[in-house]
Amino acid sequence: MAHHQSAIKRIRQTEHRTEVNRARRSRIRTFIRKVEDAIQVGDKKKAQEAFRAAEPEIMRGVSKGVLKLNTAARKVSRLASRVKALS
Repeated sequence: MAHHQSAIKRIRQTEHRTEVNRARRSRIRTFIRKVEDAIQVGDKKKAQEAFRAAEPEIMRGVSKGVLKLNTAARKVSRLASRVKALS
């Protein structure tokens, strides 16, 4: 257990940041899942709409430090190619 006031505060801050990051990561996964579900069904229009909503959400994860840039770019690229392949 931490004994210094600064260490106790740091523990509190870390717990809060962890909670926020977990929520962000979950939100990103939800958006990705919506795209994948639309692709699975084969609904191109719905998949395109879901992809347009998911892309900025994924990139927002990069700016907030939840994802690395290359990871996000890879996810967006793979989703885009799967949506494009529906036609």
